[in-house]
Amino acid sequence: MIYRATAKIVVGILLFCSLFLTPLTVKAENEELITAPHGVLMEASTGKIIYEKDMDTRVKPASITKIMTLILIFDELEKGNLHMEDEVVTSAYAKSMGGSQVFLEEGEKQTVETLIKCIVIASGNDASAAMAEHIAGSETEFVKRMNERTKGLGMENTNFEDCCGLTESDNHYTSAHDVAIMSRELITRYPKILEYSSVWMENITHVTQKGNSEFGLTNTNKLIRSYDGCVGLKTGSTSVAKYCVSAVAQREGITLISVVMTAPDYKVRFKDAAAMLNLGFGSCKLYVDERKEKLPQIPVEGGVLEKVPCAYEKEFRYLDTEGASFENIEKKIKLKKDLKAPVKKGDTVGTVNYYLDGKEIGSVKILCTKGTKQAQYSDCVKKVWESFLKKIG
Repeated sequence: MIYRATAKIVVGILLFCSLFLTPLTVKAENEELITAPHGVLMEASTGKIIYEKDMDTRVKPASITKIMTLILIFDELEKGNLHMEDEVVTSAYAKSMGGSQVFLEEGEKQTVETLIKCIVIASGNDASAAMAEHIAGSETEFVKRMNERTKGLGMENTNFEDCCGLTESDNHYTSAHDVAIMSRELITRYPKILEYSSVWMENITHVTQKGNSEFGLTNTNKLIRSYDGCVGLKTGSTSVAKYCVSAVAQREGITLISVVMTAPDYKVRFKDAAAMLNLGFGSCKLYVDERKEKLPQIPVEGGVLEKVPCAYEKEFRYLDTEGASFENIEKKIKLKKDLKAPVKKGDTVGTVNYYLDGKEIGSVKILCTKGTKQAQYSDCVKKVWESFLKKIG
């Protein structure tokens, strides 16, 4: 009787496991992280891809297009060709934009900074067109510049036909990967954009012939309020593009870019973006070399200067997703012992190689920060004379 009872208990446990535990395990193994057909998760400072799903397929970008529009705006600000306080006049063409807009009137003036807010917070198509015309004279010329910029960034699956994504042309396309690339360019080169993209609500003032009126901007990116650390960046949706988002979030020194394209609805768009961000923050550790050795000056043979200074080209960063110990990171500095004149500023004179558990994980160049010409006879005479004066002084 005891054996029979025991056998029944064992059979019962096995039956329970087969009915409830096994299906859960199979589901966990086969379940996709995201529902949308296209997505990618990138760490911003290194550009490393942490997760991707069909990220290079060409798709419609909708208002995600405006990320490139914003890059070109900030390019002009950096060059000094544009200033935040400059006034931009709205044309009849800009006013005629449909879709999401901030209802600019023909002849209305707004500052560059206000229009940036209209673009990134409220996704204003009219604001985008106004800025495109102000910078390039016409949207057509501005779009040419957009496509030139994509080539410079290595965006192989992108072509733009307008500055806001309103077009339904088959020749206006991008990919999840390319969206991550241009998002990275915008937030790392021009981090000020995050001050605007993290705003939830703000009012602007329309000043027209009809009088003054306030208009409220509300951020189209709902993750700003619902996801801890979210600071941007841009959403988009049309009937052909469906729902997409490039979400940027920051936690403990790590900045992640989560791109979702062609989601079936806005809930899936944000849910998938959050799922990838959770994966990233749960698995990523970022190593930054903050203890760099002081570099010596390098002797120069036959130069006007006897030695030239040098410096690291950039800060070294390494993203780990495997749980490695950064205590095992080693670095080796390889520096030229001497140089021959002439030496140019920016010449490579060495490298720093980084190793984790004996395997190389990256390197940083060491560059000259000051050049020197080849010494002429007059330079040699001058050196001898200066040496003589020091001795008798």
